[in-house]
Amino acid sequence: MSDLVLRAGPVSLRVRRRLIIVTGMLLLLIATVSLLGLCFGADWSTPGDALAALFGHGDEVVVIRDWRLPRVLAAIVFGAGLGISGAIFQNVTRNALGSPDVIGLDAGSYTGALLALTLLGGTTFGLSSGAVLGGLLAAGLIYFLSRGGSQVGLRLIIIGIAINAMLTAVNQWIILRSDLEIAIAGTVWSSGSLSGIGWDDVALPFTVVGVLTLCALLLARAMHQSTLGDAAAHATGVNLGLLRPALIVVGVGLTAAVTATCGPIVFIALAAPQIGRRLAGTEGVGLLPAMVTGAALLLIADVTAQMALAPLNLPVGVVTTAIGGAYLIWLLIREARR
Repeated sequence: MSDLVLRAGPVSLRVRRRLIIVTGMLLLLIATVSLLGLCFGADWSTPGDALAALFGHGDEVVVIRDWRLPRVLAAIVFGAGLGISGAIFQNVTRNALGSPDVIGLDAGSYTGALLALTLLGGTTFGLSSGAVLGGLLAAGLIYFLSRGGSQVGLRLIIIGIAINAMLTAVNQWIILRSDLEIAIAGTVWSSGSLSGIGWDDVALPFTVVGVLTLCALLLARAMHQSTLGDAAAHATGVNLGLLRPALIVVGVGLTAAVTATCGPIVFIALAAPQIGRRLAGTEGVGLLPAMVTGAALLLIADVTAQMALAPLNLPVGVVTTAIGGAYLIWLLIREARR
């Protein structure tokens, strides 16, 4: 399929036609499911009433704007952030299994949040800071242990899986040793849920995801050059010693921003980059397909979580785990046959 050349003054950009079509279709899917999410709740709102409420008309303005809209936008923004984070780590490791939830970064953020719950009483600032610091410390430890020699990406995944197992054990020990209220809060938080999320909860994480997404886009060209191999990257002027830590910080920040707000939501970061790559028909793992695919996956999962056992509201993490488990089995079988 031919490419399109987009021009804006002296700046031109070559884009694959299939990528534009796939992105447009995913955005249309996101818009459709978003409208469904705005209509569904304790009481069903018609699409006309939901759209009117968005513009401040009708009797359901508070319900649509203040209760349902933040949750829909959170699913889109957080899904996009997880998709970008997964694309970053899969490019850094050059492996489809290189995902924050597989190599222990989600577990590290969970450890930090549990310590914040135990030591700081679970304030919003404490939870956010603990999740970010826990994710960064886990990433720093994994990166330090995987340095040197060749096959950096493979070592990073293997060490990450080991760190993930150890942190999971630590998290269980913290919950068992905590007071009952903290243990319940930590267990509920670990399931990953967008239920009850409001504007006050998303202002800061939306800003963080937006800034880090911009940083990822600025690093995208060097990141894709690095996937050609260390020698090729050095030949094109890419400083891998600076690029890899910078990409890891951006990827951890995106994961931690989501985890700190709604708990760990697994498998979106793992599945979105590979599904987006196959839909777009690209050779490498691109940020744009991963971003829109991640947004679509988490939004669909969250609406499914609301509707599947209504009026019981399932945590979205339960749905992504169920879907992602099947995807991971398929991926492992496919990788084993190669």
